[in-house]
Amino acid sequence: MTKLNRRQFSTIAATGFFAAASPRLSRAQSPNEQLGVCIAGVNSRGGEHIRGFNKDPRTVIRAIVDIDEEVGRKRADQVAEIQGKKPELFKDVREAMDVDGVDILTCATPNHWHALMGVWAMQAGKDVYIEKPISHNIHEGRALVAAADRYGRMFQTGTQCRSSRACQEAMQFIADGGIGEVNFARGLCYKRRKSIGPKGNYPIPENVDFNLWSGPATYTDPKLTRERFHYDWHWQRHYGNGDLGNQGPHQTDIARWGLGVDRHPNTIISYGGRLGYNVERKDENYVDAGDTANTEVSIYDYGDKCIVFETRGLDVSTSLGKEVEAMFGDKPGNKIGVIFYGSEGYLAQVRYDFCVAFDKDYQLVKEFKASDVGDAHFANFIDACISRDYGSLNANAMTGHLSAGVSHLGNISYYLGESNRASADEIEAAIAKVKSLDDNVVTLQRTIEHLKANGVDLGKTPLSLGPLLEFNNETERFTNNDQANEMLTRDYRSGFDVPSADKV
Repeated sequence: MTKLNRRQFSTIAATGFFAAASPRLSRAQSPNEQLGVCIAGVNSRGGEHIRGFNKDPRTVIRAIVDIDEEVGRKRADQVAEIQGKKPELFKDVREAMDVDGVDILTCATPNHWHALMGVWAMQAGKDVYIEKPISHNIHEGRALVAAADRYGRMFQTGTQCRSSRACQEAMQFIADGGIGEVNFARGLCYKRRKSIGPKGNYPIPENVDFNLWSGPATYTDPKLTRERFHYDWHWQRHYGNGDLGNQGPHQTDIARWGLGVDRHPNTIISYGGRLGYNVERKDENYVDAGDTANTEVSIYDYGDKCIVFETRGLDVSTSLGKEVEAMFGDKPGNKIGVIFYGSEGYLAQVRYDFCVAFDKDYQLVKEFKASDVGDAHFANFIDACISRDYGSLNANAMTGHLSAGVSHLGNISYYLGESNRASADEIEAAIAKVKSLDDNVVTLQRTIEHLKANGVDLGKTPLSLGPLLEFNNETERFTNNDQANEMLTRDYRSGFDVPSADKV
């Protein structure tokens, strides 16, 4: 295959050139051949990809991609040490697509790069593994679903709980009626997140290609508004999706799974704010550089089913509620998981490898345990790459799209209501009328107690209340808010456009 320069690759991908050719079969059709892996984004989560794909003898890491040359070199040396052969190193993923023997692209980059990288890779005949959320918005998730279908590629979403035996057995226990009829699930991200620092102009790390790092995101002045470059993009909506879109897809995925919900919600409403950091810094004028919510409650109505997701980024040792204390313990510390409410009991996913069931009196009924959850998820993906059986994947593109979509839809309601500062009484009056299987008012009261315990004066910094949005599952469009529809996608830079589903 003739090597393509960046401009040629982008043009060919945009015109759908690869669709004209039959997808290349995996080289691993032969049991004696290893699948070649290219790992993109290796500073943080990408290290786990290196460990996991190196551990499986059916794969070999042939390429590393990172826009930070120093990070890339260190990881390439690490791979050379553990597998005995150094992978090729690239800053631009388009160049890595032409490496001989690369069958798989795995992506652990910032969120704004996920979808385009996945589409490009599938157009180039690669199977794809992308960390959650698989997209930065609804438009991108649908493009990935379409690309996997059009090019016949294996696609795994990095929600590893789908491959956890503990979670699999727990979800089957629910399906078998273990806690009776179950129509409601509460997702928890009670996860302490300190301020990312004040707004300001900070230099881009000198080894970083900021143009390539920006990729699909509209290019900004190469001066940052955050101190820590390589992680705190999560809390800036231009690149990340906040904790509703960072931690959230793990829990909303399990919530959908246990409820048997394979669609988007009918209605969505969120309230919250980025609060308390001025108290933390002991400066009433302090402004944090993040612009995603650190406190957020989203209510999702599915008709006969309901999911509520709670994000708490301040100290999480108070105002837990009886269900959380019973199943997660009342000791200080993070509480991350899902609670299913059944007519005859409760079931909680407490860790990726541990779930518990209780009766209505909170007496333990059953435990579900697992080990090597991450390895099992990588192995499931590799199995599918070899068998070419898309149905064997535990977390395919549609699974990733729907679970990421929960976060995207919740954030859209919050962002639209960000300037709508409301008193507790006003929010209570609004959500009391919202269709839900939760006690919306009690959840609000617990959220307010949590904020007050963290020194937040809601008189000075009130919560924001988003609009109630109605969503059409067939068209993937809102039916009652044009502004919300504009937020289903984003402005893309020329050459880095994520195509629509009908143009992948």
